[in-house]
This record gives sequence, C-alpha cells and structure tokens, in this order.
Amino acid sequence: VHSNVVSTQTAHALYGGVVPELASREHQLHIVPVVDTALKEAGISKKELQAIAFTRGPGLLGSLIVGVTFAKSLALSLDIPLIDVHHMHAHVLAHFAKDPKPKFPFLCMTVSGGHTQIIKVNSALDMEVMGETLDDAAGEAFDKTGKMLGLPYPAGPLIDQYAQKGKTKYKFPKSQVKGLDFSFSGLKTAVMYFLKRETNANPQFIQEEMPHICASIQSTIVETLLEKLSMAVESTGIKQIAIAGGVAANSGLRDGLFEMATEQKLEAFIPEFEYCRDNAAMIGITAHFKYLENKFCGQDVSAEARMPF
Repeated sequence: VHSNVVSTQTAHALYGGVVPELASREHQLHIVPVVDTALKEAGISKKELQAIAFTRGPGLLGSLIVGVTFAKSLALSLDIPLIDVHHMHAHVLAHFAKDPKPKFPFLCMTVSGGHTQIIKVNSALDMEVMGETLDDAAGEAFDKTGKMLGLPYPAGPLIDQYAQKGKTKYKFPKSQVKGLDFSFSGLKTAVMYFLKRETNANPQFIQEEMPHICASIQSTIVETLLEKLSMAVESTGIKQIAIAGGVAANSGLRDGLFEMATEQKLEAFIPEFEYCRDNAAMIGITAHFKYLENKFCGQDVSAEARMPF
C-alpha cells in the first residue's frame, strides 16, 4: 500500500445518520482532490498506473455511481483495464494490506454498519458466507441504541469509550436465531423498553448510568458475535480467525477475539484501524488479486446498490 487517503464526511452527524443525497454530493466534491492526493503521496503519476479499481457495490447507489463513473472515465482516458470490487470482499482482504497475514483457509467475521457476516475464506477470490444478519447489522445496533441514549451519530465509538469506564450491570437478551445467522433487532427493542422503564422511575437514569448501560449493550453485542464465530470454528475445524469492517475497531470485540483465540488455541487477526473502516487500500488489495487472474470488467459496468456476495 503506497497511499491510503480517506475523506471523512462529518455533515451527517447533524441528521443522526447518513443522508444518501448528501453523501453522493460530497463524493462529487472530493473525489478529484482525494485521487490527486493519493497519487502525490504514492509518488507516482497517472501514466504509471496499470489498472483502475473501484467499488461496484453494495452500498448507497448515488455514492457508488460517482465512484464508478469517475473510474470508468479515468481508465478510458489512460487506456488501461478496469477492475470492479465487491465491498465486502475488500473488507476481508484488508488483512493482506500488512503483516501478519492469515493463511487460507480462514474464518472472517465482517462487522460494519450495514453488514454482519461470517465468511469462510478459501482463497483470495473464493469465499462463502456461512452466516449473516437477518435484520440489523451489529454496527446499526450500536448506532441505534446509542441514539436512544442521546449520543450523536455515529454512536458506536462513543459507546465503546463509555463502556471502558463502566461495568456490565444490566442484562439484555441475546438473539436465539439458530445456526450461524445473527439478529439484533430484539436487542434494540429490549434497550428501548429498558430505558423507558428506568427513566420513568428516574429521569436522570441515563446520565447517571451511561458507562454501565454502554458496557452492558457492548457486552451483549460482542458476546453474540463471538459465540457465533466460535460455532463456525467448531463446525469447520479452521483454526485461523479474523474480524474486519468498521466495528472491528471496537475495543471490546478486539479484546474478546484475542481472549477467544487464547482459550481455544486459535490464531487471531485484526487489520490496523485505518484498514478496518471503509478505505481505498482494501479496494486496491482486492484488485491486486483480481489483476493477477486477469479478472477485469468492461466499460458497460454499472454500480449495484445490492450485490450478491
């Protein structure tokens, strides 16, 4: 990885969540400066590029269209190939941005605002979903419960910060979904009724108990994730485990993964923080593996908001 430039959009905090139209307009404003900065940091010119990679999907359609259109135009002007990348494949392969790297096959749990999946990674280009969320993703569970607590968007990092100062005082139900699939909608409902009941009795309850509430919510989500990953280890016999995606930056999840690895004699892998969130490096790493296999796409390619894994 020669450069990894990210332009973070802060305007969405005003609305308590991502506004698709605003996101695509911000993409339009920043895509040229970001690409220009990336090239300068890498110390290369456009003429030295051998291919252009881009996220085809899944994601917000407006934002994807901006990236796809720009990539197609740049590849056409330089007369070099295009490589389309699946966003969730890229999160998995972010582990190959730096050492130490897992060996194939390994199990990767991708945990982000929009996705929660357990993936068996047979090779760089051969992956299969073993389990996924049936409703809210883990990242959504953090953000939505955080909103109930009056925390600004994105609430996940703030819950993590509060949780480190609190104790797991309160018990919230964990999903009873069978197999390796997840469900977090029940937790969200349970927290809502819990807060309503407690604040009726004491209007200052949230302010007084914020660290303990956050620690209890985080513990429930992390335990749910790791229990399912442990089931996947048991069913496959694979001894290498990994997590990826924005929620992989959560300290409770990171600590829990390494504790699980120690207890079960497994090898655990987590990308550095900059490669956990959405980033350019993970798209480039995925494109590297596709380039080696001559897996290019044509100029007729289009963005896909929903894209099969």
